[in-house]
Amino acid sequence: MTPLLVEATRGSLVESTHRVSAAVVDPDGHLLAAAGDPAHRTWWRSAAKPFQALPLLEDGAADRFGLTDEDLAIACASHSSEPAHREAVDRFMARAGIREEWLACGPHPPLSVEVNRQLIESRIVPSPRWSNCSGKHTGMLTLARHHGWPVAGYVDPGHPVPQRLLASIVGWTGCAPDEVALGVDGCAAVCYGLSLTGMARAWARLGVAADPAARRLRGAMLAHPFLLAGTGRPCTDIMTAWPGQVLAKIGAEGVYSAALPALGVGISLKVEDGDMRASAIALVAILEQVANHLGVGLPRFPTQALAAWITPALRNTRQAVTGMLRVTGELDFSMRHA
Repeated sequence: MTPLLVEATRGSLVESTHRVSAAVVDPDGHLLAAAGDPAHRTWWRSAAKPFQALPLLEDGAADRFGLTDEDLAIACASHSSEPAHREAVDRFMARAGIREEWLACGPHPPLSVEVNRQLIESRIVPSPRWSNCSGKHTGMLTLARHHGWPVAGYVDPGHPVPQRLLASIVGWTGCAPDEVALGVDGCAAVCYGLSLTGMARAWARLGVAADPAARRLRGAMLAHPFLLAGTGRPCTDIMTAWPGQVLAKIGAEGVYSAALPALGVGISLKVEDGDMRASAIALVAILEQVANHLGVGLPRFPTQALAAWITPALRNTRQAVTGMLRVTGELDFSMRHA
C-alpha cells in the first residue's frame, strides 16, 4: 500500500509532504486498518478530553451539581471562544460553584480568527474563561469540589484530580500505567503519551459502551457538536455533516481521534511532523475510506458537505488560490482478515 500523505501544493509542484500514521481498531483493540506505524507513541493532547470528563459522570459529580449535556459537551471541548462557548462555560462554572480565578489554564488568543479580530478591535484582554480548555478545567475543578479535594494545585500531577483522570485514561485505553507517559499540556494540565492503538481502542469503546456514563457523554457530544469546537472548525463540521455517525476530537500537534459508533470502530492518527492543517484533512480521508470498506448499512459518507476538508484551497494574502491540500495513499486493510 502507498503511504498515507497529506500534500500541500503550490502551482504545479508539491511544496510539502506530511506523513500520517493511523490506527483503526475495534473495542477489543484488534487492528482493522492502519497507515504508517499504528503503534507510534505520541501525546494525545486534547483528543483525550472525553476521558478526562467521564469521571464527572462515573463519580456522581454530574448528578450532584445538576450538570446538563451542554456542560458535559463544553468539558470535552477545544472551543473557539465564541459567545456561545463563553456563555456555556459561565453556566457550567455557576452550576458547580467554580470561580474563574481558580482556573489554571492561561488565556490565549481565541482559536477563531474572527473572534480574535473582534477581541483586538474591542481591546479586550482575554481571561482564563476564554481559553479553549476552560470547559475541561471547570470539569476538573468540579470533580475536586465533589470529592472535597483542594481546588488549589488541581493540575499538579500528585493532586487527586490528575490521579483520578489517569485512572480513567488507563481504564479506557487498556494500557498499563507504565505504558502511559505523563507530560504538561499547553493548558497546564497533565497530558498523556501512548500508542495510537491505545488511543483508538478508547475511542472505539466510547462509541459503543453501554454503561450510563459513556452513553450520556456520547449523547452530549453528538447533540452539541458546535460546543466542541465552533464555526468553521473540523470537529463541528464533521459531526454536523454526518449527524449521529461520528464522534471527532482534535488534538494539538497533528493528532486526531474519532469513533464510528455504528461500526464499533475507533480511529487515532498523528501527522508525524505535527502539521495542524493536515490533521483534519487526514481524518476526513480516513473516515471516508473506513466508511467505504467497513460501512455496510451506514449512511453515505457526506463528501459534498465536507468538501472544505477534502481538498481545501490554499490562498495568499490577496485570497488568490495558490494551491491545495490533498491526501494521497490509502489505509492498509489487510490485517482485518489476518
